[in-house]
Amino acid sequence: MTTAFDPIVLGGKRLTSRIAMAPMTRSRAFGPGAEPTELMATYYAQRASAGLIVTEGVQPSPVGQGYPDTPGLHTPGQVRAWRTVTDAVHREGGAIFAQLMHTGRIGHPHLLPDDLVPVGPSAVAAKGQVYTHQGPQDFVTPKELSEAEIRQTIADFAAAARNAIEAGFDGVELHGANGYLIHQFLAPNTNLRTDAWGGGTEGRIRFAVEVVTAVAEAIGSNRVGLRISPGNPYNDIAEDNPGEVYEALLERLADLDLDLAYLHLMEGPDRDLTAQLRKIWSGTFVLNPFTHPDVTGPDALKLVEEGAADMVAYGGLFLANPDLPARLVAGGPFNTPDKSTFYGGDHRGYTDYPVLTV
Repeated sequence: MTTAFDPIVLGGKRLTSRIAMAPMTRSRAFGPGAEPTELMATYYAQRASAGLIVTEGVQPSPVGQGYPDTPGLHTPGQVRAWRTVTDAVHREGGAIFAQLMHTGRIGHPHLLPDDLVPVGPSAVAAKGQVYTHQGPQDFVTPKELSEAEIRQTIADFAAAARNAIEAGFDGVELHGANGYLIHQFLAPNTNLRTDAWGGGTEGRIRFAVEVVTAVAEAIGSNRVGLRISPGNPYNDIAEDNPGEVYEALLERLADLDLDLAYLHLMEGPDRDLTAQLRKIWSGTFVLNPFTHPDVTGPDALKLVEEGAADMVAYGGLFLANPDLPARLVAGGPFNTPDKSTFYGGDHRGYTDYPVLTV
């Protein structure tokens, strides 16, 4: 029987276990030009016992930034700064993928340089607010991307992926979940287009397919993962029948025979849909299981044993327990995440969580 503590080969690299650290925004890229810091290198290195680390969302272009103090991968300085992170993780024997996250309509002009404004598949504003250094701001109506701008955005993803490899990452994860740009193209309430990039299921999956394809061509398909969250209403997304579009997306990717590193599913309450997508996806299946309102706990390990997933991704529990695999083996105890320190701040609630003592 395969367990979560067994090794697995991913992207040509042998991982020590099937326990992944899920991507989590921490907003601590206080270096010049949205560059990672030494503190971030310490944070990720502390968690290198994960079979795979997936970083916080990293913007592939300036306009892709939706939150304060999030890191980028579109300048030489950012590439050099990320190298300190990847080197630190690799010294500890870990593997690390960069999550490329273009937030699309989620953001605000206050967060963007050079008079840029948020963009999206259609000019539809999200309900709600985003935090900026000037305080909470209402989401604005995004600029609808033109055909040429869509092509440039796809090229930006590919360029950022090449930068990731130059920075020492083992691969990249494309963030197609949580209401950000790729998800905005997939969802019917954010993609109102009637051209080839919308208008129905085939059009709405096109952007995701072309981003995946371009990035796979840029760095090799076995270094590329994709994260999705079917039916997730976060960031004002509405998907009444998510099975149709996500089954079509996975079937289209299967037809392309890209041999991607993995599919990362951020699960909603519909476990039947999870099982259906697992059935369609023939490659490595990473599951961030639905446990709301609780964090994913030790019970999730059985998902690998049962064959529901090839790897299990932990978020909040990994944030608070840098040595999480060892604690899972021991059956605990587990530190409790301090929500007040999730976003921004210094080392407190970031690199000062204690590890088990022998």
